[in-house]
Amino acid sequence: MMKRLTITALALLAACGTPQEQCISYNTRDLRVVDRLIVEVEGNLERGYAFEKTTIYEDYWGYCPQPQLPDAPPVKPRLCLKERAVIVDRPKAIDLAAEARKLDSLKIKRKELARKAEAVIAQCKAQYPE
Repeated sequence: MMKRLTITALALLAACGTPQEQCISYNTRDLRVVDRLIVEVEGNLERGYAFEKTTIYEDYWGYCPQPQLPDAPPVKPRLCLKERAVIVDRPKAIDLAAEARKLDSLKIKRKELARKAEAVIAQCKAQYPE
């Protein structure tokens, strides 16, 4: 757990701009992705369902431009009904056993990536000392 926090903290620091931090950030990207996926899958298992992003369309009142005639006074825009896309999270049923297997697989992959990240971080620190 402590290693996980240390690597996560280093990854957060890597968002800054020194060459060392950029090197660490670039080379630990996969580890951060796997960490986010682990959090997502753990949440799915805790809730018993997942969320999927769905686009819905909402109507709203807005101003629409009116055609302008060449020699006529300007015409004010008028209210009209418009539509906008909104992304929402919808609950989705999941296979809890498959989700548990996915979590186990992600944790194994995370250990492998963390092991590789330690060497890469040491290399970045050696290459770009601060």
